[in-house]
Amino acid sequence: MKLTKRVVALAATAAVTALALTGCTGGGGGTSTGGGEAVDTSGELSGKISFQTWSLKNEKFTPYFTDLIAAFEKEHPKVTVEWLDQPGDGYQDKILSQANSNTLPDVLNLPPDIAYPLVSAGELMDLNAADAKLKTEYNAGAWDSYSQYPSVKGTYGLPWYLSSDASWWNMAQLKPYGVTEADLPKTVDELLTLATKVGEESKGKVQLLSSIPTLDTFGAADIKLINDKGEFVFNSPDAVKIVEAYAAAYKAGAMPAEALTGSYGGNAQAFIQEKVAFTTGGTGFTTDLAKDAPKLLENVVATPRLGTPPLYVQGVNVSAKTKNAAAALAFAEYVTNEANQVAFSTLAVGTAPGTASGGDEVVKKVAETVTDEHQIKAIDTVFGAMKDARALPFQWTGDMTTYMTQQMALAIKGDASAKDTLDKIVKYANDNRVDK
Repeated sequence: MKLTKRVVALAATAAVTALALTGCTGGGGGTSTGGGEAVDTSGELSGKISFQTWSLKNEKFTPYFTDLIAAFEKEHPKVTVEWLDQPGDGYQDKILSQANSNTLPDVLNLPPDIAYPLVSAGELMDLNAADAKLKTEYNAGAWDSYSQYPSVKGTYGLPWYLSSDASWWNMAQLKPYGVTEADLPKTVDELLTLATKVGEESKGKVQLLSSIPTLDTFGAADIKLINDKGEFVFNSPDAVKIVEAYAAAYKAGAMPAEALTGSYGGNAQAFIQEKVAFTTGGTGFTTDLAKDAPKLLENVVATPRLGTPPLYVQGVNVSAKTKNAAAALAFAEYVTNEANQVAFSTLAVGTAPGTASGGDEVVKKVAETVTDEHQIKAIDTVFGAMKDARALPFQWTGDMTTYMTQQMALAIKGDASAKDTLDKIVKYANDNRVDK
């Protein structure tokens, strides 16, 4: 499974599994360290700990983890680290099974959404309480993604490897309408204004929009998505204006009709086929362009995502019931320190380190081995905006996305009002929250 695919996976079954976990007795574990106490890692460490990754034991990454563990064990000769790895498919079910049977590894890899049922059941260590100095060492948005669980205080993951998207523009299509690279939109409002202008002037021949509004659209516009109680609240006047602007752009010919269904080839495919002049995509999008549309690549420009960029997060977590809290926490911090994260992201090209800095070093190292200048520029562009990126609420599920697409299409076509549509979507989301 590709890293850039996995980092955006969302768990749709967390509500059910959380209920199962609340019945855990913890009979097989040691004293819980999830209650908020500090963990001292300054003394001599000893004992055995287990470390579980997610589909990373393979030809590419095995040498990295073998060397990483060997270096930690050399630094702490009385500690033995057992490396476990689970396949990509069924990972959440495996994690929950381990928690229910009290066999959760001491240190493991969980994105914020899959971590939630374990957090709610007290299965993960509060890392902010365990080591108060950690917060400033990591990417702020990624740290927050492990710190905003409703009704639960604390932080339950150390940001490990991150990803985001860039904005991609077909300048050959936009140039006839007076658009230069310096003019490219930086906000959602600017995109909608330009899309409507170009759609009208080209009589629908050049279309910028290949999708209708999503939760990510409102997040990019800095519209509040969820409150402190975990309730979705994005049915605001500002969100209404965005939906209405999309509807106006659609009427002006700025969006292909098939974008309303959400079932077509997708933004990237429409861009590659030159049906639209704008899309979003990861740092590896240049590989697809080079393969499927090499001539198009010559006219493509990558800029930062509009507004607040999305953040896709993977982290390293520690079991609250580990029998060796000091060694487990020390190893989690070791895996996610800047030097080791830079080394990992250099290998996993396109991912950024979850530390507060280190991105520039990764770009420099990648440039020494990657020959695609477009990809190097895209990585630099995405990494440059990473400090401001924010993850979507973990409560948002695939079912909510499907419902939103269905309802939003009606509003964009003019068959429903923007306000009523947003009210319905927010109600559906709140009625189906995974944390209720």
